[in-house]
Amino acid sequence: MLMSIEPKKRDVALVVDDSPETLRLLTDALDGAGMTVMVALDGAAAMRIIDQITPDIILLDAVMPGIDGFETCRRLKRDAGLANVPVIFMTGLAETEHIVRGLEAGGVDYVTKPIVIEEMLARIRVHLGNARLTQSARAALDVSGRFLFAVNRQGSVLWATPQAQKLLSDHHGAQADDFVLPPALLQWLEQAKAKSGSKSQAASLPDNPQLRVYYMGETAPNEFLLRLSKEAGTALPPEFTSELGLTTREGEVLAWLSKGKTNRDIAQILGLSPRTVDKHLEQIYAKLGVENRTAAAAIAANATRRNS
Repeated sequence: MLMSIEPKKRDVALVVDDSPETLRLLTDALDGAGMTVMVALDGAAAMRIIDQITPDIILLDAVMPGIDGFETCRRLKRDAGLANVPVIFMTGLAETEHIVRGLEAGGVDYVTKPIVIEEMLARIRVHLGNARLTQSARAALDVSGRFLFAVNRQGSVLWATPQAQKLLSDHHGAQADDFVLPPALLQWLEQAKAKSGSKSQAASLPDNPQLRVYYMGETAPNEFLLRLSKEAGTALPPEFTSELGLTTREGEVLAWLSKGKTNRDIAQILGLSPRTVDKHLEQIYAKLGVENRTAAAAIAANATRRNS
């Protein structure tokens, strides 16, 4: 019995350029290399094509009439489904500022015109290979049940594992792709990037102290990996809080204090200023009739054990 062999899937390349000569040159070369080629004469046409099909790689002219290549790339990269599709810029502009603009817009590489086909094909093979490795790694993370997601410098979600998607969706009542880090966490992200050698960079979502975010590192240009952790037991029993005359916020501050968090930690976790935490602690000490954090923490720990 003969077994049918499924033909190898052809990679899809989208070439965006307003030069018919360049389009013809690249179409012939890429087709000869076994790729399916789609072409667009400008950025608007490219976005219409991508609404229908997701390419494996995009070759993008930097200078075009209307929407230039830099803006086209930025718009394409706003789509989470395209965040990891490699974009190679094609440009006659070899100045450093144009190269930097292309990389900042989301490109992974650039080639200068006139295009050397052998060089272009070699770069395409490298970036397609890297993209496949990234996809395989993310698939493994999905299967292993990790609570991971990545954001760009603006705090927008680029991708998330299913478990992280569920936590984020439960948190803000919408799809994870629509989630954007609030200003306090954007500031924390900048600080965490500056201290990337430390493994203890963590913060909480301002309106959900139980949902902790850990900075894991920069995994690609303009892509920062974060881990979510839902911490249980970070609030005192409501009955105990009301019995002592504590507000809900005071109960949260006391609960974190009982876990050994410093005032600065508590401020970051709850999205408060350190000065506000100090004032809450003054009120807590007065209401509990104690003089220091050790005594207050002991009362909170006893309350938690009695109600667990």
